[in-house]
Amino acid sequence: MKAVAPGKLILSGEHAVVYGKPAIAMAIDRSAVFELTPQSGNQVSFDLPGIELGESHTINALRDFKRRLDRKYQEFVNGQIGIGYVLSAPADLFKFAFIHTLDGLHRKVDSGLVMKLRSSIPVGCGMGSSAATVLSEIRAIGHYLRVDFKPDWYYEYSLETEKLQHGKPSGVDSYISLHGGCARFQNGQAVPMSLPRTKMFMVQTGIPDSSTGECVMEVERHFRSSGIWSEFEDVTNAFEDAIRHNNEQKIHWLVRENNRLLSAIGVVPETVRRFIADIERAGGSAKICGAGSVLGEKGGVVLVFADRKPDELCAKYGYTVSPVRGDPLGTRMV
Repeated sequence: MKAVAPGKLILSGEHAVVYGKPAIAMAIDRSAVFELTPQSGNQVSFDLPGIELGESHTINALRDFKRRLDRKYQEFVNGQIGIGYVLSAPADLFKFAFIHTLDGLHRKVDSGLVMKLRSSIPVGCGMGSSAATVLSEIRAIGHYLRVDFKPDWYYEYSLETEKLQHGKPSGVDSYISLHGGCARFQNGQAVPMSLPRTKMFMVQTGIPDSSTGECVMEVERHFRSSGIWSEFEDVTNAFEDAIRHNNEQKIHWLVRENNRLLSAIGVVPETVRRFIADIERAGGSAKICGAGSVLGEKGGVVLVFADRKPDELCAKYGYTVSPVRGDPLGTRMV
């Protein structure tokens, strides 16, 4: 059995959403697929991309592992370690999600399992990869255990897992991946919106040298009490209105304003800034989607609003580009 969950892009309000301000995000046509298959014995095996030898664990071993991760996260909360030290390997996220969901649902498994992940969502680029992969895993587990699908449960289990990687997740990644479509998100509450009809292209500038969690914490150190978050809020409110009325000219202007604010908080690397400036000179608009980076010259995904695909400009910078569309569906069985 397979479960699929879409990735996401934030159209407006990155970072500001952490401070209680609104963000607008949409699910996209890139997804994670988790396949769950019974196997003999009592081992739970994880078949993950990029890992040659899969990991296998007993349920008791996974419970011991979860207790260790809970302690490490508490050390992060207490300021003893950085968020980057909570997880030791990519597989940790999925091991935690499995046992946390199993125990949260108060169910048992009567055989071994193989948990296989495949994904078309780039990792570490602000597209909600971890939320989508975790949600597809949780949904597959729930279906296998014949549990009635309760969106609120899966949302909470996803957030509990996400905090190990991002420290203080806003919840927007999990909400959009779970429900699909487009929504205004603020303080854990979402208001659905129509998907934008403007042409969009996704540009890969490379995996940032700082993680989402590290980037969020660095911004917090410098801008936690700044008035700039009210400026983000004004832009997002206007962006919502522009999408509802399909006002492309206003959308372009607001994307540029959003980029200006993201640059001001220091999460747009200099090379990416130059690329975005070139997009603007060509008549389009662009902004990073996700946390960006506070180190190096790679900024993850840049969302470009333009009438045509910016192939030549992307080739000049060594970036890859592809069209991107919204996904009206969320996490589901396939």
